Amino acid sequence: MFRKRGENLHSVYILLFLTAAFFLLEYQDPERYANLFRFDRQAVAAGEVWRLFTYQFTEAGQGWFFIPKPLVLFFTMLVLYIMGSAVEEEWGTRNFLMFFAISTIGSALAGAWLGIPLLGSYFVNFSLLFVYASVVPDQTFYLFAVVPIRVRWLAYIAAALLGFGVLFGGPANAAAFAGAVMSYGYFLVHRLPRTSQEAPVEPKSGADAMAMRNATRFAAMKKVLANGTPSDLERLIAQADRDVVQGVNICPPADYKPDNTDGYCIRCEGFAECSARYMRVNRRAPAPEAPASAPVVPEPTA
Repeated sequence: MFRKRGENLHSVYILLFLTAAFFLLEYQDPERYANLFRFDRQAVAAGEVWRLFTYQFTEAGQGWFFIPKPLVLFFTMLVLYIMGSAVEEEWGTRNFLMFFAISTIGSALAGAWLGIPLLGSYFVNFSLLFVYASVVPDQTFYLFAVVPIRVRWLAYIAAALLGFGVLFGGPANAAAFAGAVMSYGYFLVHRLPRTSQEAPVEPKSGADAMAMRNATRFAAMKKVLANGTPSDLERLIAQADRDVVQGVNICPPADYKPDNTDGYCIRCEGFAECSARYMRVNRRAPAPEAPASAPVVPEPTA
């Protein structure tokens, strides 16, 4: 990926705060809220530029089917926290905010071209979901805490619904589609391997090659911890120390799950540092030495 090391400023918390704050404003007076914060081409042309972004921080309508709006807010913020935190950690804050801006302004430009107002959290529903599913496609969620589904299938379902809405629904779906396409294009362009002379192209992307190296390291670490000698373990720890990448945000020890199916740890730049820490904590203590037996004194003879 194109993450800048040490650049995660956790801007997702600002987006969460804005989502909750705008919801309180909307909940008090939905009509006045819409008139003030929805995207409107003529209002933006008159100088109300905040509408280019504020239309995203809303739970417009009456909720999803029978689900009330406060519960919709909860799910929106939960998805934003889980997916936004992972994407910002993978990319860095600058690229994450650029991704958000491209998605938001892209939908606004499409709305201006179609001549329609916009009011809805399109970024979380589509752009963020599509990119998150590309980063960790095997991540499993449990719908209603019961039904397991991989995030890639959630993205397929969302894409199908969005495509159906573009063909048979209202024009706002086309605006959401435009924002998702532009922001996903930004993701695709920046995930490609470099082609400059300074960095030759590898057969696999940097993220894939790093994941393979980390998987090999995990296999060796597991074998040494199970049956290896102390010298083998020390050699593997020293090798992990040499491969430590400085400036990476390291997770707490409880979050280190190199064998987990979501594949997040195995793709992290901090895998070597976490592996060295894990091996030091789980190295086997040397077996206690047997106490020396007392010398046998011969009995005196008569």
